Amino acid sequence: PRHKCGNQKSCPQNYFAFRIVSGAANVVGPSICFEDLVLMSSIKNNIGRGLNIALVNGTTGQLLKIDSFDMYSG
Repeated sequence: PRHKCGNQKSCPQNYFAFRIVSGAANVVGPSICFEDLVLMSSIKNNIGRGLNIALVNGTTGQLLKIDSFDMYSG
C-alpha cells in the first residue's frame, strides 16, 4: 500500500505524516512533504540555498509560511 509522502509506514491516528529530504550539492534539491502535499521542492521552484523552512500549525496542519535562510552569505 502507498503511504502519505512516500513513507514506509502510515502514521498513527492524530499524527501528521511528513518527509524531509536533504539536497545533495547542486545535483538534487531538498524537498519537504507534509500530509502528502509537497510544500517545497526544486520542481515548485521555491527552495533556496541554505536552510529551507516550512512553518506549519501543529494543531490544524495549516501551512503558515515557507522561507529559506542563506547560511553561506550570512
